[in-house]
Amino acid sequence: MKLKYFNNKTLLIMYNTFKYSLLFSLLILFSCKNKPTNTSDVSAEKNTENLVQKTTITFPSKDGLPITADIYKTKRAKINVLLCHQAGFSRGEYSDTALELTKLGYAVMAIDQRSGNAVNNIKNETKLAATKKGLGTTYLDAKQDIEGAINYIFTQNEGEKIIVVGSSYSASLALLIGVDNEKVKAVAAFSPGEYFKEINMNKEISTYQKPVFVTSSLSESESVTILIDKIDTKFTTHFIPEVKGIHGSRALWKTTEGSENYWASFTNFLSAIK
Repeated sequence: MKLKYFNNKTLLIMYNTFKYSLLFSLLILFSCKNKPTNTSDVSAEKNTENLVQKTTITFPSKDGLPITADIYKTKRAKINVLLCHQAGFSRGEYSDTALELTKLGYAVMAIDQRSGNAVNNIKNETKLAATKKGLGTTYLDAKQDIEGAINYIFTQNEGEKIIVVGSSYSASLALLIGVDNEKVKAVAAFSPGEYFKEINMNKEISTYQKPVFVTSSLSESESVTILIDKIDTKFTTHFIPEVKGIHGSRALWKTTEGSENYWASFTNFLSAIK
């Protein structure tokens, strides 16, 4: 009886050992078959140079005020486009436009000028800093921010001249700055106008001798035509929409009717000055 009991116990132990060993082996086999591979990681490494990197930085304006900016670029690209927003806005005006420009091979920097507020859930940090310091926040006060950004980019990209894109009041500032700033290669002005009581824009930009792209909403096109009528036409590209359009660089937003036509004209201009 004792021997029989001993054999049964041994068999039970052997059975349980075999059962759990089998379950453990099946679990290992299943997990190996379903373990994710690093294919996507390898692919990402191969395409690193084509991935857009967005970084937010600060640098000093001409008077030392910290300017907040977003940089969009691929790994090896040097910044060659500066994006400046319209009144009441922030660098968020270019959240989508910046990405589209990187697809065209550009590296861009969108800044907060001290005259602005917020758009697309992005606050204007430069305006907040200026208010905290008790500095002026008028349109003309923001001129030094654009100039500071041009200087910053120029030191970062080994002296390569840049394209300045302006929207509304900053379009006019970009034109004023671009007239005699040797660091500016070309200007794209979306809805420029006579926004400054102290300055006659039509007169100040009459000596322009570098590529200039201008556009606006349809209703603004006549005043824009007058604004640039003293510039030699060999330097200007003026796109007038056939549809209503919109004020400022929002013309490039996908939500704007006719945005594809704005983009087509803008892209042709950029291609011509490469």
